[in-house]
Amino acid sequence: MSKTQVNMTVNGKAVEAAVEPRTLLIHFLREQLNLTGSHIGCDTSHCGACTVDLNGKSVKSCTMFVGQAEGAEITTIEGIAQEDGALHAVQEAFRQHHGLQCGFCTPGMITRAWRLLQENPAPTEEEIRYGISGNLCRCTGYQNIVRAIQAAAADLSVKEAAE
Repeated sequence: MSKTQVNMTVNGKAVEAAVEPRTLLIHFLREQLNLTGSHIGCDTSHCGACTVDLNGKSVKSCTMFVGQAEGAEITTIEGIAQEDGALHAVQEAFRQHHGLQCGFCTPGMITRAWRLLQENPAPTEEEIRYGISGNLCRCTGYQNIVRAIQAAAADLSVKEAAE
């Protein structure tokens, strides 16, 4: 099969690669870029474990061809932490508020929560639940995930006020 050239920015770094046109974005990220934080869960876009941020929107990378990301800005779970390695407020809140159990959904859930708080810096509990409704967690019942997102929103609000 002939390959096609793709160019994009992933976690702030320019990426250029030759790929088969049928390659899914999740496989490109995991297998060619070795960014294995995003998980492959269902291959049908139901679970959200593969959620990444593409041009300012949450997308499920298991149902998107890498060619569709041509020229895109992509952020994966690996790109959310601070440059010095410190956890982002959302990651830290998930840790502090036990927003995970088995951890399988966590990268997609954090990536979606990160974008949600950029879309709505002070969401209500109902808005959080709606905002993460495309990401499934089979372990937690969502209470601690919601608490973690609320805590991250409060922490980010305090940081913004201090700046």
